[in-house]
Amino acid sequence: MDRKEDYIAVFDSGVGGISVLRQLRRELPGERFFYFGDSTNAPYGSRPTQEVRALTMAAVAHIFAARPCKALVIGCNTVTAAAISLLREVYPDKIIIGIEPALKVAADHFPGGTVGVMATEVTLREEKFDTLLHRFDGGCRVVKLPAPGAVELVESGRADSPEALALVQQLLGPWAGKLDALVLGCTHYPFLSGTIRRVLGPEVPLLDGGAGTARETRRRLAAAGLLENGPGELVLTNSREEPAIFDLSQMLLNLPL
Repeated sequence: MDRKEDYIAVFDSGVGGISVLRQLRRELPGERFFYFGDSTNAPYGSRPTQEVRALTMAAVAHIFAARPCKALVIGCNTVTAAAISLLREVYPDKIIIGIEPALKVAADHFPGGTVGVMATEVTLREEKFDTLLHRFDGGCRVVKLPAPGAVELVESGRADSPEALALVQQLLGPWAGKLDALVLGCTHYPFLSGTIRRVLGPEVPLLDGGAGTARETRRRLAAAGLLENGPGELVLTNSREEPAIFDLSQMLLNLPL
């Protein structure tokens, strides 16, 4: 039986889910968090769906063996799109929360506008995204913007580099002055926000689903009577057991919100 003092696990294909972890810690400061990033196999976003599912199931089995967990937060849009249904089938008694592109927020705030969705290939091709898209594309024009190479820049600590600026300019430069908002459909992309604003301009809102995921986690835990109000704890782990990845993780964790 799950207990209040058990951990909230947070899983991502690498360090991107730290953007969600930051929101979770702000929303739930009294909780214990166990973060696992699979940077050895990052990025997931260009892999076949079955491979994403296999990597996800192996990672989640590792997480549940490592710590007693009362909830699992998927801090990865690619994994949510490709594997969250399978996870809920395999672990029907666990609270499992995913993340999805913030299209609802975009449609609500920019009716009739043009909204870009910057995301991985897997996220954009999966049925889950199509379902989400068709719920909200009647109210605004949605432009799919795949971003190959962006995750790798964040994973290597180059989110604010000349290479990142060149890539973002190539991907988003043609849309400068044409977007009312940009949805960041991968949890790595909030760490590229500074670079993206240099290309699109500071007036274009950048929307991501991290805060909504944190609120949903609180709601689900409260409904189950599992909210904890302790001193808080954070355990950061990664499949790449190298000092550089932990230094990067700490740096991303401590960036101003």
